[in-house]
Amino acid sequence: MDFLLRSRHNCALPEGARLWEVVYAQMPLGEIRFTLPSRRGQKARLVRQEVRMKRVALAHSEDDSLKVCCVIAREVGCPAGTTPVEWRLLTNREVPDFDAAVELIGWYRACWEIETFFHVLKNGCCVEALQLATIEKLERALAVYMVVAWQIARLMRLGRTCRDLDAELLFEREEWQAAYQLMEKHVPKKVPPLNEVVRLIAMLGGFLGRKGVESPA
Repeated sequence: MDFLLRSRHNCALPEGARLWEVVYAQMPLGEIRFTLPSRRGQKARLVRQEVRMKRVALAHSEDDSLKVCCVIAREVGCPAGTTPVEWRLLTNREVPDFDAAVELIGWYRACWEIETFFHVLKNGCCVEALQLATIEKLERALAVYMVVAWQIARLMRLGRTCRDLDAELLFEREEWQAAYQLMEKHVPKKVPPLNEVVRLIAMLGGFLGRKGVESPA
């Protein structure tokens, strides 16, 4: 089984050196760029990271070791007053070149979307509360709820990143109008932005929209 995980500890290598320092000493394989989404108190910004890689052996037991590749993506030239974005990853996959390292970094960057999906499946769709009697029934239920969870997670992501997107690209006119009516709000004549409609639907589910509380969209 292949694994890709974040390195939390600067492990000691069998020869006595420390893992991260050994990787930092390597020449960069290349540079990647991406836009870091806005977060509370921080605007979206462009991030540049240098990518380094080194294959090492981690002590597994007194007589054995585990061979892994350590990939480090470290931000360069970050704005003053901000914490550099840095990821230290371990994998048992072969990383022969820069493109392979970038692919792994892309997989890691997707982990938050995966966590959001399962959060929606567990807490939004409440699949753990189904208490179905057989595996077959559970599998059929999951086949439906996983599609629903994906759609909800997609709406949340688009509501955050494309706030001014036309709501009718994802909702029928009757659907977004119903959201305003159920919240006892004036139904606009023009098509509202997606973020506004998603917030109304979230409020129907219990989101309070208070100041300082992160919106679902």
